[in-house]
Amino acid sequence: MMPSSLGSTVRRAYHDGRLSQYLLLLACIAGVVGLFAARALVSLSPVAGVVAALINPAIRREVPRWLRNGAAIRLAMLYALLLLSGLYTSAWAVWRHEVFRQLPLLGVPLAFALAVPLSHRQRYAVGCFFVMGAALLGSATMGRYLLDPAGANRMMQEGQNVPSITRIFHIHFGIMLALAAYFGFLLQRSLLASTSMRWLLRLASAMAVLVLHVLAYRTGLLALYAALLVDAVLVVVLKRQLIAGLALLLACVLIPLAAYYALPSIQRRLGGSLYDIEQFANGRDINTSSISQRLVAWQTAQAIAARNPWLGVGPADAQAAMMQEYAWHDYGLRPENRPMIHNQYLHYLVSSGLLGLFFWLLVLLTPLLQPTQRQNPYVVQFLLVLGAAMLVDSLLELQIGFNLFVFLYGFLVVATERDDYRVQ
Repeated sequence: MMPSSLGSTVRRAYHDGRLSQYLLLLACIAGVVGLFAARALVSLSPVAGVVAALINPAIRREVPRWLRNGAAIRLAMLYALLLLSGLYTSAWAVWRHEVFRQLPLLGVPLAFALAVPLSHRQRYAVGCFFVMGAALLGSATMGRYLLDPAGANRMMQEGQNVPSITRIFHIHFGIMLALAAYFGFLLQRSLLASTSMRWLLRLASAMAVLVLHVLAYRTGLLALYAALLVDAVLVVVLKRQLIAGLALLLACVLIPLAAYYALPSIQRRLGGSLYDIEQFANGRDINTSSISQRLVAWQTAQAIAARNPWLGVGPADAQAAMMQEYAWHDYGLRPENRPMIHNQYLHYLVSSGLLGLFFWLLVLLTPLLQPTQRQNPYVVQFLLVLGAAMLVDSLLELQIGFNLFVFLYGFLVVATERDDYRVQ
């Protein structure tokens, strides 16, 4: 009796689409948990999403819409470019690994384009989970800093960072905090937010901003204020709200100034950064200078790109090409200190040439040209934060950065474009 009852419940859930929808929700929750703590879940969540797509009872009706989904097509173009590089790569083992590693470029958009879409309340819950999780991890990490602030400040002056309690790389953690700050602010304005949840989201958003400043995560702060500056311009130019735009511009100036005078960590980080740049400008030893090493990496990458302008050296060959260029001009860097490119745009230019850079800019900029996407503040803030952060780091080259971008692109951009088709 029990197995039969369970079987009929599962069949009903399948036929009315709840099974597909709940599995997609589970994949989203697993993806967020994976980003914060359990790396294995990051790899499994796209698989669950694809299964959710395949068990959609209306999959035949959804397939034509998936094939017309521009956001999914753009990510597929990036994957096709990787496959194309197999024709001229010399690092076959690395290429095969990249072909497998970047499969979420196909799987994640497929999940959000074909599975039964999440309800507004479910999407709201996933967003709240991300914001609250980032704020809690940030608070715990700031607590670790406060146990020995003097020692942590010395680390910052030397270019090191306080690691998160779950060992997330500081660059990606800073970006997550910047996203949590903006998403928390947007979510607390939702009609779905209760009074208590509204205040919790405000607190989480403020905590994310505070942690970013106390721990002085440079990439996260750059992304936070770059997005705020663009927001100020958009408010003035598009919405004609001069006072609101000026208020945002003032925030871009006054908050960093206040943080500088109030927080020793910001003072140490700024002092260390200026010292880094001075070392590079004066041709001194930069083996312990992270910003100087980025500047060197950019110069090295530009030299490689100039010799391989159209298709690049191949994504699998980028690291070998950089190391070969360093062998010719090493800037005094020891082999273990020779950095990779640390700029996603330049990375595409080196690895896939002008064609790759063009495809990548299509991925980032096309949504901002579409009215439905442009009117979605979550999409805009996501693209602004990630777009700014990628000026100083090749986020897609580490798995956590790759998964963060692809998951949010699917959750926000692919899903928004799908909703637009459904309305039409």
